[in-house]
Amino acid sequence: METAPQAVDWSALAEAATAAMRNAYAPYSRFPVGAAALTADGRIVSGCNVENASYGLTLCAECALVGNLHMTGGGRLRAFYCVDGGGNILMPCGRCRQLLYEFRAPDMELMTTQGIKTMDQVLPDAFGPEHLERTR
Repeated sequence: METAPQAVDWSALAEAATAAMRNAYAPYSRFPVGAAALTADGRIVSGCNVENASYGLTLCAECALVGNLHMTGGGRLRAFYCVDGGGNILMPCGRCRQLLYEFRAPDMELMTTQGIKTMDQVLPDAFGPEHLERTR
């Protein structure tokens, strides 16, 4: 018998994203960002942005989150939440949506400024690993 996935505790994700944001290194933009996600196996992983004097080398909070995902056992992301320095919901940029897509669980959800949306809604017609497998 298959068990139903646990409900997403969006307030816990908001708290984890806010806690991550407080660790951001953002001396240049002064725009700290924190991100948190629920994994398919029930863990919460998080990350913050880490800027660099060579701006193009800056790491987004989503990059740090994916690194944390792999450092803590890997898996797939079921739900995602991102905040700015004031705790306001942020939508990941296109690059970061693509990064999240790579590690998504089926029907992954994101908290957006417009409410909860699926990954397919925020990155329609995405390119992913399944497309590379077709060429082999």
